[in-house]
Amino acid sequence: MRFLKGHGTENDFVILPDPDGVVDLTAAIVAKICDRRAGIGADGVLRVARTKQSHEVAEQASAAEWFMDYRNSDGSVAEMCGNGVRVFARYLIDAGLENSTEFAVATRGGLRRVRVETHGDITVDMGKPVVLGESVACLGGHEYTGVHVDMGNPHLACAIGDPVAQLDLSHQPAFDTCVFPAGVNIELFNPVGTTRAVMRVFERGAGETRSCGTGAVATAVAAARLSGDTLGTWTVEVLGGTLTVILDEDTSYLSGPAEIIASGELILAE
Repeated sequence: MRFLKGHGTENDFVILPDPDGVVDLTAAIVAKICDRRAGIGADGVLRVARTKQSHEVAEQASAAEWFMDYRNSDGSVAEMCGNGVRVFARYLIDAGLENSTEFAVATRGGLRRVRVETHGDITVDMGKPVVLGESVACLGGHEYTGVHVDMGNPHLACAIGDPVAQLDLSHQPAFDTCVFPAGVNIELFNPVGTTRAVMRVFERGAGETRSCGTGAVATAVAAARLSGDTLGTWTVEVLGGTLTVILDEDTSYLSGPAEIIASGELILAE
C-alpha cells in the first residue's frame, strides 16, 4: 500500500490513502507503523477515506468529501488532531483531491473547515473551545492547576512557574481520572508577554510530541483567561516551531505550516 509522511511543526504523521475504504487498521498495525525503530515512525496515522463510506461520520458527507480517520501512535482512535487536519489538507491539495483553497474535512470531532493561505500555511477553523472548569496535573512532585478545555478532544492546559524546558515529560503526568475517564492531553506552558506562550505537551496515546494543534488552541484559551482578555491572536511556541491561534467570539482558528516530506510503499501486516 502507498503511504506518505508529513508533519506540521514536527508533529508527524503517516498518511494512508484509502479512497475505497478497503484498509482495516488494527491497533497493532498502527502501532507498528508508528514505531520509530521497527516502523516508519510517527505521532499518528491519518487514513484518507471518503466520508460517504465511513459510517462514523456519514452525516458529514454532504459538506465534506474526505474523512480524516486519525489514530494515535499506540493504535487508539482519536476524535480530532489540529496539526493532523492541516497535514491532511496539504495531502488533499498536493494529490489533486481538492482544488479549492477553502474546503471542509470530516473528523470524529465534527466538521473542520480549512483554508490555504497565500504564503502556504494552512488555517483550520477549530470550532469554539468549550471551557469545562479547572483540574490539576501532577509532575515531578509538583501540582499544576490548569483549564479543562474541550476541543473535540480533551485538554488540560496548565500555566506553570517552572521553565517548560526543564520539565521531564518522559512519562505521563498524573491527572484526575474522574474528570478525564478517557484520558487527556496535557499542556504545560509559560505565558510570555500578553499574546505569546511557550508550550510543551504530553498527548494521550502518543506521549510527548513536538507539537499539538488542538493543544495550542487550548493553551491560548488558558493563557487568554490569565491575561483577562479572552479574544485575540496568540503565538504559541512549541518544540517543533510556531503556531498562530485566533480566538474570537464564535470560534477559534489554528494556522501554521504543513509539509509532505516522503512517500513510498508499505506492507501492512500484523
